[in-house]
Amino acid sequence: MASYKRSSSPFLKIAKKFNCFYINGLPKRHCKPFVVEGHQVGLVRPDIMVELLRYPEVFIVRPDSVELNPAFRDFDERTARVEQVLQECRANNTFVTLKGWRNECYNVHSVLTDPPLLRMDRSATCLFGIRNYGVTVNGFVHDSTRGLCMWLQRRSPTKETWPGKWDNMVSGGLSVGYGVIETAIKEAQEEAGIPENMLKDIRPAGAVSFFFESERGLFPNTEYVFDLKLPSDFIPKNNDGEVETFDLLSINELKEMIASPDFKTTSSPIVIDFLVRHGVISPETGGLGRIKEPNYAQLLELLHVPLQTIYHRAPPSENGDKVL
Repeated sequence: MASYKRSSSPFLKIAKKFNCFYINGLPKRHCKPFVVEGHQVGLVRPDIMVELLRYPEVFIVRPDSVELNPAFRDFDERTARVEQVLQECRANNTFVTLKGWRNECYNVHSVLTDPPLLRMDRSATCLFGIRNYGVTVNGFVHDSTRGLCMWLQRRSPTKETWPGKWDNMVSGGLSVGYGVIETAIKEAQEEAGIPENMLKDIRPAGAVSFFFESERGLFPNTEYVFDLKLPSDFIPKNNDGEVETFDLLSINELKEMIASPDFKTTSSPIVIDFLVRHGVISPETGGLGRIKEPNYAQLLELLHVPLQTIYHRAPPSENGDKVL
């Protein structure tokens, strides 16, 4: 893996922070692949493995992997057996992340477009390094005096994760039963009260991917990004109780905010990506670029970490041998 030891710009420092596992943890190779039906779907840290050893009938800890018992032959059985373990761990306060149990599940795939292998409460996916998929809607305004501005939300102080932190205007995970565009529209209406007539102008803007780690676990995340130009007189209004307030920030204010400890670390890649795509961050001065980024190429790489190739374990071949 490439080394990122050259002097860091403020944006590169932020990128290293939301990619702390990719840069510091992944090269150490101390985690083992989490394998379901021959597919690598996650990574398991040593501290999690120790606890999983208590459930050998569910998790088989091998020298080179942690495997969900292959005797569980279908989606429902796998889901039920993992759920049973997680509920016991939750009751015993084994893992801090399970204190934020959501009763909201994510599907676990080898590839997002393939049928799911099981589902798991979203609070537990970080224990197994399961790839998460989410959606963010950037609400922006071309203000006549302040120029390009972006709406941010302050998360409710009662949120299970990152309480009270500043965040993107609208974001949400891909829960069971919802598609990407469907999630974007649903979250825009619930979190920011954006009416249907404005949502017709929503535009897909690609995706960012990164690999973050905290005390709760591992967070390999792909975020589908949408841009939405809003009228200058529109003010977002929360409808689901998960937002404390909204604020419209200029580009200069935005740069300061994402470097602040008051901003949600795993939301900063979406803001940086927005600034790159809108010509604010540039490899050179002049033109549309207002900020010369000396580490432009490295920064772009850290906005698009290759999660699909990191999780590379293939299914068994026809003769039963694993193909790696």
